[in-house]
Amino acid sequence: MTQEFPGAVKWLDDRVGIGKLGRKNLRKVFPDHWSFMLGEIALYSFVILILTGVFLSFWFKPSMAEVEYQGSYSLLKGLHLSEAYASTLDISFDIRGGLLMRQMHHWAAILFTAAMSIHLLRVFFTGAFRKPRELNWIIGIVMLFLGIVEGFIGYGLPDDLLSGTGLRITQGLVLAAPVVGTYLSFFIFGGEFPGDDFVSRFYTVHVLLIPGILLTLITAHLFLVVYHKHTQYPGAGRTEKNVVGYPLMPVYMAKAGGFFFVVFGITALMGALLQINPLWLYGPYNPAEVTAGSQPDWYMGWLDGAVRLMPGLESQFWGITISWNIFLPALVVPPLFIGFVVMYPFLESWITDDKREHHILDRPRNVPTRTGIGAAIVTFYGILWLNSGNDLIATHFHLSINTITWVLRFAVFLGPLLAFWVTRRIAISLQRSDIERLLHGYESGVIVRSPDGGYSEKHVPISKYDAYSLTARVRDTVLEIPTLTDEHGVARPHRRRARLRAALSRFFFADAVQKPASAERGSSDHHHEVATGGRDDNRA
Repeated sequence: MTQEFPGAVKWLDDRVGIGKLGRKNLRKVFPDHWSFMLGEIALYSFVILILTGVFLSFWFKPSMAEVEYQGSYSLLKGLHLSEAYASTLDISFDIRGGLLMRQMHHWAAILFTAAMSIHLLRVFFTGAFRKPRELNWIIGIVMLFLGIVEGFIGYGLPDDLLSGTGLRITQGLVLAAPVVGTYLSFFIFGGEFPGDDFVSRFYTVHVLLIPGILLTLITAHLFLVVYHKHTQYPGAGRTEKNVVGYPLMPVYMAKAGGFFFVVFGITALMGALLQINPLWLYGPYNPAEVTAGSQPDWYMGWLDGAVRLMPGLESQFWGITISWNIFLPALVVPPLFIGFVVMYPFLESWITDDKREHHILDRPRNVPTRTGIGAAIVTFYGILWLNSGNDLIATHFHLSINTITWVLRFAVFLGPLLAFWVTRRIAISLQRSDIERLLHGYESGVIVRSPDGGYSEKHVPISKYDAYSLTARVRDTVLEIPTLTDEHGVARPHRRRARLRAALSRFFFADAVQKPASAERGSSDHHHEVATGGRDDNRA
């Protein structure tokens, strides 16, 4: 029996017709796993950014006009500052709750970027980017990139000495672009750096353009999650055609609401107790000055580290100077790095010839090469990020900055290779351990004696639920290297590409341990019968 809506809701439903759609989607089932909360943290951080950003927009003045500061912070009183910097000081010291809102905004921005990064790593290592979710993978990468740009632009709005130093570095990166660099710099800053327009321009992009794009992408992302149904980890009763979990209403709605307030509360606590970006200590921006020990927010560190890592190389062609030490690390490496990450789902699908839909996630150990590639990417990023603080590492640990730089120059090439090899070997070892546990059970600690006088330890078979989880995957198929000609002696079309694909397939599945066949499982049953003196009905 269908429950009638209240009068006002029924009146609205008769005119909009959302009742039927709502009943269907509010009962949609979502799986329950802690790692799925990572995406929710990013979503809730974005909501906090919107709320705190609206509060800050009431008092922030996006203007480079010069004013004399007469606020509460006595050390800067009487100095001539931009209206942007003066209004930020007013928010921090003279607006009730202003400093809390500003620090919550900054912490939420860092949390937003961090949650998206870890969420994308979870998606990568579990293979959640495979068909039909390649588009959602691209949307996620674009959202992360826009989040980084949004954070950097917001970091530059107060017009303090630290943010101005970061903008000066950015202007240098823009100028490194051959031919068009000067024009781009004039367009961004409205003339010679720093110009009089960049705060107002950045403000429009920061509060209107990028948030609007992000909101659109988040909506599309959530729509695709609902449309494709949620991925789930392998387990009893879970197949490619169902979802085991809890309905959106009321279970997941209640959990999501509670989790939002947890994220909001922790962000508020961080904003209240953990100081971040005390810009009153830096003073107003002056192009002739640089803050000692200047460091960007963590999500921009890898780009800064790449620039610091590159040797000083320049070339001149027809009167044009190309600064390779800026051009390569800032304008070539990032697009190649991000482009590889964006295209990876399509590369893996082509190499493995896997065109199936996937709704069950991989255990990272069961795809050793992909897991190794992910570890190599993280290592490459981490070394660049570490080098962004090479000056602070040198001063804090009394080391030579030149030594640190040269060590990291070698590490940025050797580190990812070593991480790939070690991670893949560990994953393969874990696969072998799983197969051993599946075929022979686990050690019980009970020693038995055979009729011929030998001693062995009694093994107990694992539960059928654990066995199902360990075998919920297909056996890998390695592509055969085709011959250059067919059976009639005619050259095969695209033969070079096919041979390359087969070679990459062999590399991708190299040394991976396949799940046991039925015959092997049968022999393991016999092993348990002998070890226990009878047949175990709890076998998988």
